[in-house]
Amino acid sequence: MNQILNISLIQTNLVWENPQDNFKNFEEKINKLRDSPDLIILPEMFNSGFSMNFSEKSPSKSLEWMTNLSKQKQSAIYGSVAISEGEHCFNRGCFVKPNGEQTFYDKKHLFKYGKEHETYTPGSESVAVSYKNWKIKPLICYDLRFPVWSRNTAPYYDLLIYVASWPMARVEAWKTLLKARAIENQCYVVGVNRLGQDGNELSYNGQSLVIDYAGEILCDSKEDDALFSTTLSLENLQTFRSKFPFLADADPFMLK
Repeated sequence: MNQILNISLIQTNLVWENPQDNFKNFEEKINKLRDSPDLIILPEMFNSGFSMNFSEKSPSKSLEWMTNLSKQKQSAIYGSVAISEGEHCFNRGCFVKPNGEQTFYDKKHLFKYGKEHETYTPGSESVAVSYKNWKIKPLICYDLRFPVWSRNTAPYYDLLIYVASWPMARVEAWKTLLKARAIENQCYVVGVNRLGQDGNELSYNGQSLVIDYAGEILCDSKEDDALFSTTLSLENLQTFRSKFPFLADADPFMLK
């Protein structure tokens, strides 16, 4: 059984509504890696920034880029892109494996304060990905504020991921909530945020984090423009859950 998951996350500025320039930036950072990680995580709408005016029709060119890069590097990749299907547009999380398998998560909680709900259709399905003996739950940005949606219920997941465009003005909430999600769900949490300024003149200062099941920070990206790597241990997670079986005492509920 694969007990170790090597992950890399990219915290960087995004060029507004310019996929090719963003692809080039990500590739330059990824190609500097000596070894390929198991999983590479990109920010929310990594191809365009958090735009209400840019989307790609399915099949997406950005998804094609992810698929080709995943196969080339033999690394899974997760990030979100805006996808148009018929009359609807989704902020879609795309988890791509090196064998070409794709899993999609459409963002459920749309950011009404930023009028995201006027452009995008909310998703309704909770998604989990099985990869290298790990169970992974992929979510997107504003989902972080809603703990019921991410609550760890049987069969339990091991890793919770939030890709985001979380503005600097509310970054303390970002860091606090990421730690809370890790502790209450007894899982690893990865939050990947962007840097720079977008087309709406909103500023982002990163603060991407990797946090373990006990709330300890394993990786703090601060405000650096770079690729960051760390290692997660499934054995350590399972040992902690066995010693402190808090999840078994959780209140039962049903999502509607």
